[in-house]
Amino acid sequence: MDPDRVPRVRDMRVRVLRATTSSRARGPLLCIGTVALIIAVILGAWVRPAPGTTDTPAAKSHALSVAWPSQGQASALVEGLGDSGDLGNKGPQEPVPIASITKVMTAYVILRDHPLRAGQRGPGITIDRTAADESFSGVESSVPVREGQRLSERQVLELMLIPSGNNIARMLARWDAGSQEAFVRKMNRAARDLGMRHTVYTGASGLEETTVSTSSDQLKLARRVMRDATFRSIVAKPSTTVPGVPGTIRNTNTLLGTAGVIGLKTGSSTPAGGALMWAATAPDGNGNDRLILGVVLHQHADTNPRQGSQAALSNSRALIEAVREWLSTITSGTG
Repeated sequence: MDPDRVPRVRDMRVRVLRATTSSRARGPLLCIGTVALIIAVILGAWVRPAPGTTDTPAAKSHALSVAWPSQGQASALVEGLGDSGDLGNKGPQEPVPIASITKVMTAYVILRDHPLRAGQRGPGITIDRTAADESFSGVESSVPVREGQRLSERQVLELMLIPSGNNIARMLARWDAGSQEAFVRKMNRAARDLGMRHTVYTGASGLEETTVSTSSDQLKLARRVMRDATFRSIVAKPSTTVPGVPGTIRNTNTLLGTAGVIGLKTGSSTPAGGALMWAATAPDGNGNDRLILGVVLHQHADTNPRQGSQAALSNSRALIEAVREWLSTITSGTG
């Protein structure tokens, strides 16, 4: 129980005793009714969520029972429904490592500084020696590229977002700002501009556990970046091929194509556990397609990154399916 409530509850108990005593002269029915009313008030004070509770009541206001993850933190919303589309948060909104979810902000800053219209490939980018040397890292996610290789901006974004290439993310930072450090300053300014007050970026790839955020902050970023047609088209691709990069490049987001999922970005590491920023579409009760966005963080943190990733994917799928089921009941005038 919240210790701040103890004095209030004790005071209410005193009121119950006084009410019981004063009611004896008015008859048993009045006494019972008065005591019952005051007991109900006490129980309300006892069970009312304390400030900072992990459950946001917004989803309950829709009579929606969402399959929130039992651990970590999560946030979700449905675009186009106003306040009723805000499904709230689950879990303490305290900054935690976010691993490769970081690359969403990297892509956002790159596309803000170097926008691409639909169908555009963008300027050519030359693979530098550092990115090539980091191609075959055994300790982080990387993409095999060669020094001097020339790729378009869109191709490089695909190599960062689809297989989650850390070496590509850092190379994009150098290409845009001259150094990763200068680019990180851009990332943090962008976060402040988006109202992400509990977010700190310390690298472009998410490798550093000092890059931290909350699910509610990352949901703000998801809303903004999904307005970019180029970004949407890239994160929706289950695979891609890039000249000079061997084989078919598979998307780490295995939920694509299931439960209406059209994106977005995975992340996993030992300190971060599993993370997923996701986007899905679903019809409401009128048959209108709605965009659903969500973020799940810190799943099975401090364990095996593979286990964390699997937990983030499976828990996100359960959440998406629950939101889709609720959304199917929403018709005009009820949301």
